[in-house]
Amino acid sequence: MFFVSHDDFLYTQPIMQIQKVEELSKNKEVDTFQNVDHSYVQKLSGVITNGKHKGEHITLNNTYTDSKAMDKKYKVGQKAFVVLHGQGESTIKDAKRDTPVVFLIYLAIALMFIFLKMAGITAIGSIIINTILFMVALYFDGFNNGSNVLWIFSILAVLFSAITLWLVIGWNRQMFVTLGSTVACTFLSILISLIVFRFTHEKGIFYESMQYVTQPPRPLFLAETIIGSLGAVMDESTDIISSLFALKMECPDVSKKQLFLSGRNIGKSIMGPLINVLFFIFMGETLSMTLLFLKNGNSWGYSFSMNMSLGMVQSLISGIGIVLAVPVASGLTSFFAEKRRK
Repeated sequence: MFFVSHDDFLYTQPIMQIQKVEELSKNKEVDTFQNVDHSYVQKLSGVITNGKHKGEHITLNNTYTDSKAMDKKYKVGQKAFVVLHGQGESTIKDAKRDTPVVFLIYLAIALMFIFLKMAGITAIGSIIINTILFMVALYFDGFNNGSNVLWIFSILAVLFSAITLWLVIGWNRQMFVTLGSTVACTFLSILISLIVFRFTHEKGIFYESMQYVTQPPRPLFLAETIIGSLGAVMDESTDIISSLFALKMECPDVSKKQLFLSGRNIGKSIMGPLINVLFFIFMGETLSMTLLFLKNGNSWGYSFSMNMSLGMVQSLISGIGIVLAVPVASGLTSFFAEKRRK
């Protein structure tokens, strides 16, 4: 933390240490939809802490609003990136945030080491490996101009599942059963959704709401859905299968039917929360833009269609995968666990 707090020399862009802040003015702003906001002008004084201008004192103005949607209020002691235009004029660009980011990363890793011991180490390893694989997939997607995005991320989903389960569970029968259930349920849910799309001609799905997309949006949407639902399906499959394997170890004489019914009961208890978690994630991502649409005079229907409809579809597809995971995971475990006992 001490190093990150004093790493300004690593940056090529000038960094300003704010030493003095003065409030110059306050203005009320009202738009045509009667949205009220206030804008403020700050006078910031500080010193450059890196580069060839290190040690120079500069003064500049910063404008921010109550909403802080596209701006920020600065305080004494903060550091910020600035643009030096020459002749004593400067513009503030953005705050330097590496210190809190590194602190949060350190805190997460430390808690995993403290409470999970070796499991925490394997979890961190899987995250690092999956991040590298994800970056490689993005490279290949850019190299192919998005022409094979669905194939690339489908293969990536299988690799994500295999590596994560191998590191967390180990190379054993339980790992292969969980991998089979995860991959099968994820891609079955996508297949079912494609069949529904075919019969409904994809009415009500507004791909144009995917902003800043420079490649075909439909395969990219399906790739997002595969990666998004994979985690929930894997989580549920792991819970069901690990519980059934433990049950089989404690009670070797339990039958296939009893194992299947036990897995179904476990799935029913965790299926609802998992579906709601995915729903909250997909809807939460679009909340701010939906509110912005509503505050600017758009109807509920149009705001939902342009911001939340794709998230709702992704939630439904992921929900299908979660529901399918209950019988699939229970069935695979009852078959392979019984086979192992024999």
